[in-house]
Amino acid sequence: MEVLHFAKYPFVKDAIEYIDEREVSLDDVITHELYLPARKRAKARVIDALEYGEIQFRSMSNDEECLEEILSYAIARILVSGVGDKFLIKRYALAEGVTLAERLEHEELEVVEDVAYQLGITTRFDEEQLAIHFSDYLRLASRMRSKEWKLINIEIENGMVSLNQIKFARLMQQALQDRIEQELPLNIPDSIKKSLSSDISDLKGRADIRRSQISAQDFGKVTVENFPPCMKHLIAMAQAGENLPHSGRFALTTFLHHIGLSVDDILALFASSPDFDVSKTKYQIEHITGEISGTEYVPPECSTMKSYGVCFEPDKLCENPKAKVVHPLIYYRIKNNPRKPQATINRASSKS
Repeated sequence: MEVLHFAKYPFVKDAIEYIDEREVSLDDVITHELYLPARKRAKARVIDALEYGEIQFRSMSNDEECLEEILSYAIARILVSGVGDKFLIKRYALAEGVTLAERLEHEELEVVEDVAYQLGITTRFDEEQLAIHFSDYLRLASRMRSKEWKLINIEIENGMVSLNQIKFARLMQQALQDRIEQELPLNIPDSIKKSLSSDISDLKGRADIRRSQISAQDFGKVTVENFPPCMKHLIAMAQAGENLPHSGRFALTTFLHHIGLSVDDILALFASSPDFDVSKTKYQIEHITGEISGTEYVPPECSTMKSYGVCFEPDKLCENPKAKVVHPLIYYRIKNNPRKPQATINRASSKS
């Protein structure tokens, strides 16, 4: 099997065997300069999990880059375990699961079946669909809130549930997410923690910040005029029928959700996009807003928006050091409540 497959699905048994065949030692991976790119990629995986809820795609053109990707998964698990924070573990597990689902949606069914097998799920082909035993279906779909996942609304034949590829991929997301949550935290030796102490400390601080996120209450009537420049720009792009980058879609969806717009309202906004698919877009929105994922995401902070290139034309309020606008929702609060003391705004924007 090609090494690229292992890089895309680094949790499979064959990926571990591939590392063993290369005679890569854990000590070298953690300390040797040769594996510094893998360690950087591992930290980026965890940061992506915190900021976006999925692992950003990385193009891989050779075996060495694929090996780095495989190793980054293993190192990321060590970093998350070193932090030892349940919140971070759940965020990381979810992100790896979401990334898996997005990849499986576009794979050959034979690959999907193999990945499912590696996750302990027995499947069978059923007229160009994959079928899963109803007991596995119940276990994996138990946290889905949408009515379409309820057992009463599905057909069972000989104990098996047939699913289209998108739904099957969503269940595999849950399978990987559950596995990671059960396996972490790993028992990390103190020597390894010491070697990775700087990254572990940084990730702990990032997790603490992400935990204390912007509250979604008391925004009042939705007023587009009071939107921050970044959100106005993203809305203009969507309404003009331009394709938004994934980071832009995520930021805009979470922002609109947190100021009170419904799933249907947000869905209508994206209807002009050239690649608009109503079912897929609705699924993505419901996932981000927590309707089917159980996790309600919040918009990225301004610093994150800048790093991903979706901070557009910041105005005087954005750049006013006294206003301390570090988040799009803080900007919107200030615009909606111009006379409200900033200290009150800052207190209201955090939750423990």
